[in-house]
Amino acid sequence: MVLLKSLLVLASACLPVVSSKYVFAHVVVGNTAAHTVDTWKTDISLAAAAGIDAFALNIAYPDTNIPTQVANAFTAAEAMFTNGTDFQLFFSFDYLGGGQPWAATGTESVASYMTKYKTSSAYFLYNGLPFVSTFEGTGNIQDWAQGGTIRSTIGDVYFVPDWTSLGTSGIGAVLPDIEGFFSWDMWPNGAADMSNTTDLAWKDAVSPKTYMMGVSPWFFHSTVGGQDWVWRGDDLWADRWEQVMDVEPDFVEIVTWNDFGEAHYIGPIHSEDEIAEGAADFVNGMPHDSFRDFLPYYISQFKGTNYTITEDLMQYWYRTAPTTGGSAGTVTGNIASQGQEVVSPDEVMQDKVFFSALLKESATVQVQIGTNAAVSYQGTKGVNHWSQPFDGQTGNVTFSVVRSGAVVKQGEGPEITATTQLASGLTNFNTWVGGC
Repeated sequence: MVLLKSLLVLASACLPVVSSKYVFAHVVVGNTAAHTVDTWKTDISLAAAAGIDAFALNIAYPDTNIPTQVANAFTAAEAMFTNGTDFQLFFSFDYLGGGQPWAATGTESVASYMTKYKTSSAYFLYNGLPFVSTFEGTGNIQDWAQGGTIRSTIGDVYFVPDWTSLGTSGIGAVLPDIEGFFSWDMWPNGAADMSNTTDLAWKDAVSPKTYMMGVSPWFFHSTVGGQDWVWRGDDLWADRWEQVMDVEPDFVEIVTWNDFGEAHYIGPIHSEDEIAEGAADFVNGMPHDSFRDFLPYYISQFKGTNYTITEDLMQYWYRTAPTTGGSAGTVTGNIASQGQEVVSPDEVMQDKVFFSALLKESATVQVQIGTNAAVSYQGTKGVNHWSQPFDGQTGNVTFSVVRSGAVVKQGEGPEITATTQLASGLTNFNTWVGGC
């Protein structure tokens, strides 16, 4: 059926070009100062193994780290592409992160980076055009206009910006200047779970342009300078992938691969030198790698490709102490600068263990906290997701898949304690992630 559809599309010149769906991971290049070419190769290998198609290289201005690490990333990707790893890169120009907006042209500009790298074998093309995105930049919209400075200098591009601050009511005016749109609205407000309402609104507002949906596992801003805050993570990783299937966007961008200072990383922690100042205490010992464990399944479902579940898998994540087990310090729930009502973090974050099971057939999933009685959940073939309150329980957490009376898969997570485990006495709003 898919082949027949493709042939029909090719046979009719009046129909639009049909392209595959893609999944990207947002990489903050400013957090890669200790990377070598080999480190980039490691990241690319891990991302490719998870089914991710490309890295969106978030680059901010000014940042002296950017030229070297962009070169390292492309050197690694080109070498791996030559050796058969089908993984690519594209730029996401960050107009806020470096303190200054990007110049359209000049020696260190949008045009200079695009001109240098858009013909690389590792640069991601969509419908034959170099794919490019932004983080905000609404003050520089005219730079990207059809016939504007950037396109006049470098040629045509497939431009998918994040101009979420315009709102759905304001995006219509710039639709002629974009090929697609990326919404940065991927975390819930306050004591609520994230829904797909805003995604559907954005998708409708930018139609018939393509839509890129953001998916993120967590949020805890913990860097030095400015306000620190949390948005509800909790079930977010499982919920957002379910919502992807409902929204059916053209692209998905995972936010992020390596933003440790906001705790939504799914990549490895290579060096403490790459963790933003102030965040290391909350990041060290809190791996997120197992957030990638189900990605091959999720991504195949999104793309509509076949995926055979050959083994039972579990992934699980939780904070290792209750929100009231330490001082919140300056951390708030929500942030006023985004027009949100500020609340206490313990209103936002739930003291629960969150866990998913990818089962090859029906089974019982059990969760046991410390020496307390195990709690059982009935799972069916495919992805299942649940959560279980701490309720004051402490101890290591054991996760089991039981079928026909036998344990077929089991893993253990670190101890949940009654009070914070940080020497500072602060509550750690980051999450530990594991899998088996």
